[in-house]
Amino acid sequence: MKLKRLKELCELPGISGFEERVSSYIMEVVKEKVDSVWTDTVGNLIAVRKGNGKSSKRLMLLAHTDEVGLMVKKINEDGTLSFTNIGGVDPRVLIGKKVLVGENLTPGVIGFEAIHTQDPSSLLKTPNMNKLKIYLGYSRKEEASEKHRIGDPVSFDTPYKEIGDYAVAKSFDDRTGCEVLMRVLESLDEKAVDFDVYFAWVVQEEVGLRGSGVAAKQIKPDVALVFENTTAGDNPELPEYRWATSLGKGPVLTFAHSGLVLDKKILDTIVETAKNNSIEFQYKSRIAGGTDAARLAKVMAGVPSGVISTPSRYIHSPTSVINVNDFLKVVELATRLVN
Repeated sequence: MKLKRLKELCELPGISGFEERVSSYIMEVVKEKVDSVWTDTVGNLIAVRKGNGKSSKRLMLLAHTDEVGLMVKKINEDGTLSFTNIGGVDPRVLIGKKVLVGENLTPGVIGFEAIHTQDPSSLLKTPNMNKLKIYLGYSRKEEASEKHRIGDPVSFDTPYKEIGDYAVAKSFDDRTGCEVLMRVLESLDEKAVDFDVYFAWVVQEEVGLRGSGVAAKQIKPDVALVFENTTAGDNPELPEYRWATSLGKGPVLTFAHSGLVLDKKILDTIVETAKNNSIEFQYKSRIAGGTDAARLAKVMAGVPSGVISTPSRYIHSPTSVINVNDFLKVVELATRLVN
């Protein structure tokens, strides 16, 4: 296995609002490698590695710890659970998928009416999420209510797996970014840069970019780099004109996305660094979607930011796919930029 720690990160449950397992894991890895580390009131994990004092500037590296998922909204009379989405989840990717429910991670499966009993005219229609139910082996509401309650988190139950140069998992968005920050921190073990470097693993990006603004107000950075996981549109079933990025073509650089045009000086610096170190990269050709950089642009006096991403097919689904080499090149580019 090439990416053992990324495997462990991806297999942790951590939908928006329930990121504690992810943050605790990262804390154990980084606490001895930084000058200070803390968890703030909303759940962001923030650490600082002091520079050598030659510059008073502050650099913030940011990734979000949360993943999309589901939440229990009703316990039904037959013991099944109705749910709503947390973050952008297409109901078409849910049917028949295994899930883990609640803090005790009770295994269940998302059921739907069998194809044999459906009206043929409805087969190609997107199912209403209200018609999907989670079955956990209970037969009565009272039985299910003993172990579950409204508001329980539901995460996908997908083991991480590497197949050649590719890997499959449920939460590359944004555990790839989390791992990038950890690797950059480790690259500083034997070296102090001129400026202080702050590492922010933030919460609730998927439901409104909540944690990043809170983190920025504590850190007061001069500049930020956001490390994300983004849509790879080179799906075999899509025409090429719809491709946003492609697997195997390196880190994805964002020049604009929903709500923000990225800082040109920072983008130019990223591009120059990639070229000078012979790191293949690509631009995200579609501007749909957003990142924490949009929130950073609206806090304090505005924090200029750059966004670097690992491309992923089938993002926001139980089985997304990355090219391992793309991820490793993101790590290399991030390390070059900071060092």
